[in-house]
Amino acid sequence: MTYTPHGAHWIAGKKTLGAERFTTPTGHAFSVGTAAEVARACESAEAAFWSFGDTTPEDRAQLLEAIAEEIDARAEAITEMGSAETGLPEARLNGERGRTTGQFRLFADHIRKGTYLDQRHDPALPDRQPAPRPKLRMIQRPIGPVAVFGASNFPLAFSVGGGDTAAALAAGCPVVVKGHPAHPGTGELVGDAIAAAVARCGLHAGVFSLLQGDSHALGGALVTHPLIRAVGFTGSLRGGRALFDLCAARPEPIPFFGELGSVNPMFLLPSALAARGDEIASGWAGSLTMGAGQFCTNPGIAVVIDGPAADAFVAQTSAALDAVPPQTMLTDGIAEAYRAGRDLVAGSAGVQTVLGKPSDQRHAAPNLFETTADIWLNTHALGEEVFGPLGLVVRARDADQMLEVAQALQGQLTCTLHLDENDTGLGQRLMPVLERKAGRVLANGFPTGVEVADAMVHGGPYPASTNFGATSVGTLSIRRFLRPVCYQNLPDALLPQGMT
Repeated sequence: MTYTPHGAHWIAGKKTLGAERFTTPTGHAFSVGTAAEVARACESAEAAFWSFGDTTPEDRAQLLEAIAEEIDARAEAITEMGSAETGLPEARLNGERGRTTGQFRLFADHIRKGTYLDQRHDPALPDRQPAPRPKLRMIQRPIGPVAVFGASNFPLAFSVGGGDTAAALAAGCPVVVKGHPAHPGTGELVGDAIAAAVARCGLHAGVFSLLQGDSHALGGALVTHPLIRAVGFTGSLRGGRALFDLCAARPEPIPFFGELGSVNPMFLLPSALAARGDEIASGWAGSLTMGAGQFCTNPGIAVVIDGPAADAFVAQTSAALDAVPPQTMLTDGIAEAYRAGRDLVAGSAGVQTVLGKPSDQRHAAPNLFETTADIWLNTHALGEEVFGPLGLVVRARDADQMLEVAQALQGQLTCTLHLDENDTGLGQRLMPVLERKAGRVLANGFPTGVEVADAMVHGGPYPASTNFGATSVGTLSIRRFLRPVCYQNLPDALLPQGMT
């Protein structure tokens, strides 16, 4: 490997080596953040906010573009390190890097337009009866320092330089990132790029800090520090819920924007299933096994109406999955959790194994199971996410029971309808339910592949996310780190820069 990690944190614009270190499977040592280092990073972020929070959109757009350029300048080292740490192929990492830099450039364009500020103006009505109205102006303002947690399954697009970081910086909020211990070298390289861009743009060094570490105590110290004003998190339901509870228990609670888990169910309506069940089966197998199933939008459940078309679909899906070889998962822990989830599903009463393939060490082979809607509706565990290439077919008796399955769903990131024209009536019955259950509803597609765009919603009712009104992907995600402020009768000289 040509790049040798320095293993330090970035705090207040300086590389800081911690007294304690942890070693990764690649043999590199990284610092473990302490409560004292969390405090220094947060205090530096707060000091930076007084200037950074009042920069112009153009100032921040230039920073975002500089970050993208600095990441691109380290492209070869990032891909090499990312592959060594995660086992992801070069093509996947190159694509993810492009998505990462694209997010920064998209937010640069977005804030230059100014529409995100949602400015509103009610002119004064001094002659209004029975009482005059003052002059009112409203604008969205940055909230302050934001904590961001790197994700295990996306070492670039949802980590140190991911969408949460891009959105917070675009809003004018300094960021303190906790890097994920599964890929600290990759995070370090991206952290170096962001720190270089901050310095290049002449901004306060506290605009960005990166804390490395493999301890739960580090995350707890970060979300409970009184200078942190919000948290962005992508990860497991268990870990996210623990941090969410810490945020809520603070003397001054703060918002926790967590994307936690989803089974992303697909509903295969009768005409579509009969006409193109083989095509849907092939597409589902590809989506289910993409990246060893380590995507938050992995469609883990397919709901069908029982009958010959369902039989054919199950057989075709099984054949397609059987042709997929075992894949390397991101970490030993993720692989172990996949096997545990597989065994839980396989051992549940009323569940039939259609395709059972062994998995060992960090390798995951696809598995397929089926059950009835009656069993699924009465077995809570079958509605829980299994992070990996595992599919469950749920056979409903009829359209009414398919609707009952939809109504019983927990909150989801996505729900998908596969339908043809003759399925429109059933689709119309399902839509009011599905749009209450998910942040994104698809037709005749597969949910893996979250477009970074203005209209994207990557979030949903709990437990898909902890705030159903937010998204972690797309330009709307900037709203998480802004708050509306109304200015009454203030002279122009006292208003924020850029207010009209």
